[in-house]
Amino acid sequence: MITEAQITEILKETGAFLEGHFLLSSGRHSNAYCQMAKLQQYPAKAAEVLAPVAEKLKKMNVDVVVGPAMGGIVYAYEIGCQIGKCAIFTERVDNIMTLRRGFEIHEGERCLIMEDVVTTGKSSLETAKIIEDHGGIVLGIACVVDRSKGTSPLPVVASALQLDLPNWAPEDCPLCKEGAGEPVKPGSRKMK
Repeated sequence: MITEAQITEILKETGAFLEGHFLLSSGRHSNAYCQMAKLQQYPAKAAEVLAPVAEKLKKMNVDVVVGPAMGGIVYAYEIGCQIGKCAIFTERVDNIMTLRRGFEIHEGERCLIMEDVVTTGKSSLETAKIIEDHGGIVLGIACVVDRSKGTSPLPVVASALQLDLPNWAPEDCPLCKEGAGEPVKPGSRKMK
């Protein structure tokens, strides 16, 4: 089985792990960012990184894997392939998370949210609401990288890698105080 050190090396070699000054989807700032779309360029490497996550999930009674768009779509698909389950995604319409494209969640279906990166769990909470509104049961979150440090509002049941990367409220950001310039926002969520 692949080790966390090997996973970290794959993220670096694919350009999925970045260093600089970033604006996270949560509105917080960080000096590191996981651009997991870069890993998706290499399907065999993405499958390898997700193999330990899939092994943990095979022991759970999952009916549907749900990936929040954008970051969770490919990873939900890959986990669905590896555990042999249905994979769908939610997406934002006018910045509100929705279930579209004929996807369905049936009453009592046990749903796992599959994310690329979890920091505050905001996208996962939006997706959990959609699942529950359709009668599904939220089992928790699985992800490639867990940055939540145990503070996610939903349980992170499996991750390929846990990273303790700093993040700050904008007014507390040391990079801003040092005059590092405006942070880069590489994520897909529109800021409100």
